[in-house]
Amino acid sequence: MAAAINGFLAVALGAFGAHGLASRLAHVENAAKRLEWWNTASHYHLVHALALGLLAAFCPQLPARWVSWAGASWTIGIFLFCGSLYAMSASGRTSLALATPFGGLALLVGWVMLAIGAARLERIS
Repeated sequence: MAAAINGFLAVALGAFGAHGLASRLAHVENAAKRLEWWNTASHYHLVHALALGLLAAFCPQLPARWVSWAGASWTIGIFLFCGSLYAMSASGRTSLALATPFGGLALLVGWVMLAIGAARLERIS
């Protein structure tokens, strides 16, 4: 479910950034930078939506605890990392960037949790 919702949102928000936001920011001084933030957010959003889908597909093979932690970390990371970049792009408020590194850290933690789960599976096999 999380993969489907985030995949949908990533595509919809990416399309909005390419079409709607670009025209709305045409007159703004830092429009190029704000569109770059938006593109980064939608790229990471879509990559991690796909990662959530793959995680769900391979769930039965990996230890459940590590899978749950990886999925939760990625979901939190999408919200904080991508969400802060989306909000910063739309509003121009760079103070929102305070949340971005925490989101990036959550995305990284998710990958570490997946690696630990895979390593545990290797030891069990």
